[in-house]
Amino acid sequence: MRILIADDQPSVRSAIRLLLDQQPERHSFAEVADAQELLDGVTNRCFDVVLLDWELPGTAPGNLVARLRALCPDVFTVILDTKPQTRQLAFRAGAGGFVCKNDPPECLLAAVNRPMLGDHTDK
Repeated sequence: MRILIADDQPSVRSAIRLLLDQQPERHSFAEVADAQELLDGVTNRCFDVVLLDWELPGTAPGNLVARLRALCPDVFTVILDTKPQTRQLAFRAGAGGFVCKNDPPECLLAAVNRPMLGDHTDK
C-alpha cells in the first residue's frame, strides 16, 4: 500500500510512520509538510491512502480534499485533526475517513486498512 502522510509537524509524521512500520503489512511512504507539496506529490504519483492534516498549511481544508480527489480519484483520504467536531466537515468535503489525533493508534490503523477491506464509509 502506498501512503502519503501530509502534516506540517515532523513529530506527527514520524509517529505515524513508526506506527505503520510496526505493522505486518508492507507499506511505502512519502511525506509532505504543506498543501503545495501534497499537490505536487500526487501529480507525479497516486497513492492508495493520504493521511491529511485538516489544517495543512497552504489552502482551505475542504478545497484541498476536492483538489486531491480531482488529481487522484481513487485515493482514500483520511483526515487527521485534534478536534472531533471536524469529522462532519471532513466527510462533507469528500474524505473517506476521519481520525482524531487524540484517538488511540488502533483508530488510525483501522482507517488506513479500510480501503483494503473494501469499506469506504465512516460516516
